[in-house]
Amino acid sequence: MIQQFPKTLIVGPGPHISGADSTSSIMWSVVIALVPAFIFSMANFGWYAGAVTITAVVSAVATEWAIQRMRKVSVTITDGSAAVTGLLLAFTLPPGVPLYVAALGSVFSIAVAKHAFGGLGMNIWNPALAGRAFISAAYSSALFMPKWPVLSSIFSGDIRTLDAVTMATPCAILQSDPAAIFQHYRLWDLFIGRIPGSIGETSALALLIGAAFLMVRKIIDWRLPVAYILTVALLVILFPVRAADGTIAGFWQASFWADPVFVLERSLAHALSGGLVMGAFFMATDMVTSPITKKGQAMFGAGCGVLVAVIRVYGGYPEGVCYSILLMNTVVWAIDNMTKPKFFGERAHA
Repeated sequence: MIQQFPKTLIVGPGPHISGADSTSSIMWSVVIALVPAFIFSMANFGWYAGAVTITAVVSAVATEWAIQRMRKVSVTITDGSAAVTGLLLAFTLPPGVPLYVAALGSVFSIAVAKHAFGGLGMNIWNPALAGRAFISAAYSSALFMPKWPVLSSIFSGDIRTLDAVTMATPCAILQSDPAAIFQHYRLWDLFIGRIPGSIGETSALALLIGAAFLMVRKIIDWRLPVAYILTVALLVILFPVRAADGTIAGFWQASFWADPVFVLERSLAHALSGGLVMGAFFMATDMVTSPITKKGQAMFGAGCGVLVAVIRVYGGYPEGVCYSILLMNTVVWAIDNMTKPKFFGERAHA
């Protein structure tokens, strides 16, 4: 949650305070904010989800220590930045992923996505999401779970030996058969998190509690996540889709609004499904890889939302949060240039 300018490290989007102590305070505040989601994941999926999380965090911190020693720079593992990366990476993984995959993802996040660019404040992409993308490419089969542990297992043992059920995630249903979403899940289930999904993403309630803590502390600003989520919720209504009979169904047709309550509930289901809430509040707001101006943050959030909606409605992938943020990270420089404040008397240089 930091932004680096030449020779200057500033913390945002709240008051801009320089120094390692401020960075450490912010990073450990993020860890505290993620505790409710971690507790819920343990209750929902069992102790193995905790083992995946601890493995990812320890691997991230150990990689940070090793690389900083090799680079002969100050070791800063106590600032919490590596711990946050490992924690967020673990939260994007399914609860049955092999431990070595979580460890390798953390190594990639720290070694390649962070230190290959110079370390904290210099990276272009969110390290945790870059690690998730690496795992998707290198170990895609490890992310596929045909069966999920019985929800609310509450520390009942190894996830691989639990009674399991075959069920699709809400995002998969919303993509393949949106009309069937409420045959499987209620909005309340989506909100509190009694659904299959990645370790830290299922409970919107737990994530919003943590997000509220960060906003009260002025560590994150509401504009980016709200723009992100509202854009997705609006576009999944406005985007035309091909019906089962081959015709195009769109919001301009009267039949589309035959059940307006369902249309709005489906939109809300998209907002509560997958990693959208977690990505909007805890990843897109990473101030290393997101714009620094309030206008730029709103633009960034809206851009992420457009990409998620396109991927979910028209793509072959039911989620989209990871790639939406990584793609928008790539154009942050352009957004900053467009939205940076103009000073009186400032002249453009040739």
